Amino acid sequence: MNRRRKIYEGKAKILYEGPEPSTLIQHFKDDATAFNAQKHEQIEGKGVLNNRISEYVFTRLAEIGIPTHFVRRLNMREQLVREVEIIPLEVVVRNVAAGSISKRLGLEEGTALPRSIIEFYYKNDKLGDPLVTEEHITAFNWANPQEIDEIMALVLRINDFLSGLFLGIGIRLVDFKVEFGRHFENDMMRIILADEISPDSCRLWDVETQNRLDKDRFRRDMGGLIEAYQEVARRLGILVENGHPKASGPVLVSSK
Repeated sequence: MNRRRKIYEGKAKILYEGPEPSTLIQHFKDDATAFNAQKHEQIEGKGVLNNRISEYVFTRLAEIGIPTHFVRRLNMREQLVREVEIIPLEVVVRNVAAGSISKRLGLEEGTALPRSIIEFYYKNDKLGDPLVTEEHITAFNWANPQEIDEIMALVLRINDFLSGLFLGIGIRLVDFKVEFGRHFENDMMRIILADEISPDSCRLWDVETQNRLDKDRFRRDMGGLIEAYQEVARRLGILVENGHPKASGPVLVSSK
């Protein structure tokens, strides 16, 4: 691993130069962070679970025509992905009030929103990833109006599909965060889904118990993060029922 050229290291992932032109290797770390890494721990097996859950979700999204950077899984912690020029925005889709929107607007957590709400946050850890408007995005040339329209259309399709996918396994998709990039191929450029979709980037609540199956367990010192991620993987059908994750890490089903 040390022989590979590191391109970028974030809080939860590392990007290395890929083996093929215009590709990267995305490595999932076990780091758990919150509040812009002010809270930071290592949780064994988290990276393995996020790699497999994100692989599953991106594969399903590709099946309905969502363009993504995902090419294939390489091993338990790594994926081969298309190289993109990341648009410096975190795009959040909210279906239910939770987290920062509850604090900003005085909404009780768990309140269903009148409709799905799309929010944009400027990707800048030093500034705390501030909430921004379309006016900011176009004024500072982070994306043009056509790209914003394309991103909004894609996230609504993603939201519709994932809401149904998770509801089918007894999970409520409260909200999620995604990122997009510009993928260049010859003289063509298109906007594609990048980064990851996992319990690190979604709020997932059990439909019956409202039990949280996402990173809020870490943010709020609830404990049981790895067990919650394992439960999501189990319901998605990618975790072996008789595995022994506490002893040897998650035992996951191989991709078909």
